[in-house]
Amino acid sequence: MGAYIVRRLIAAVLLLVIVTAITFAIFFLVPRLAGESSTQLAAQYVGRDPSPEALAAVEKNLGFDQPLYVQYWHFVHGIVAGRTFQFGPDASHCDVPCFGYSFKSHLPVWPQITSRIPVTLSLAIGAALLWLVTGVAIGVLSALKRGSFFDRFSMGIALAGVSLPIFFTALISLALFSYKWPIFANLHYVGFSENPLEWAKNLVLPWVTLAFLYSALYARLTRAGMLETMSEDYIRTARAKGLTERQVVVRHGLRAALTPIITIFGLDLGLLLGGAVLTETAFSLPGVGQYAVQAITENDLPKIMAVTTLAALFIVVANLVVDILYVALDPRVRYR
Repeated sequence: MGAYIVRRLIAAVLLLVIVTAITFAIFFLVPRLAGESSTQLAAQYVGRDPSPEALAAVEKNLGFDQPLYVQYWHFVHGIVAGRTFQFGPDASHCDVPCFGYSFKSHLPVWPQITSRIPVTLSLAIGAALLWLVTGVAIGVLSALKRGSFFDRFSMGIALAGVSLPIFFTALISLALFSYKWPIFANLHYVGFSENPLEWAKNLVLPWVTLAFLYSALYARLTRAGMLETMSEDYIRTARAKGLTERQVVVRHGLRAALTPIITIFGLDLGLLLGGAVLTETAFSLPGVGQYAVQAITENDLPKIMAVTTLAALFIVVANLVVDILYVALDPRVRYR
């Protein structure tokens, strides 16, 4: 098992290097291929109608005039070891991990993101626990009661949940439970350390709205997996040995059906930790997703690159955790 984990760790590091290279190429190589010059990129850091001397100074100080492979090395070095920028006569050191300075505010990007990560963590983890428990439970019950009223009703709701876009359900829930019936009025993020009750109260509606989409998908997948697993020969053998129905379902049926669920759960959670864009925007939550929307609207390149790299990191780490969990569920994985 140790060798298996080491191999996965090495693969994760290599994948992160590839992702950073592709991200850098998208934002620096592709614009050059489209005809954008380094002077136009440097113009983002200066005010309106800059002088040619000012543009040339910024271009040189930020290294935009250097070859792309040198710029990529500085980009990676800044993430892992920090970087020093030269703005005019003064030097400014950007601490690890350094994603540069905002085009608009000229402030370091990483501290702005770290201040928003707790919001995204609160939203993503709370909703993930909700949709995982409800989705798997409903899927298992639907499979065990196949063809019953509960099965048809729950799968009908699941179909609606998968079909409805998140921005639609978010706006409907706000209109009903925040404006028409002010059960969750004046929603705003409150830090957990400040007031845990207010923290939970202001996140209940976003949690339920976000979990509704995913729990519907997980219910359908769990039901399909359980129906396939419960018809296997080893399930009949387990029953023939005298195991109770609960032991058969939990130890043998559910354990095998959870393998694809863990796969998509890791990917979904990793993606949400990179920013639940639609949910955070709809509920005005100051998280990473809302930060990404603002960066795209303002065409703020360092912010966009930072969010993209961070989201990729979360997804790679989530895949690594899923690979390790596979060993616990299916010991045969370590020999693959």
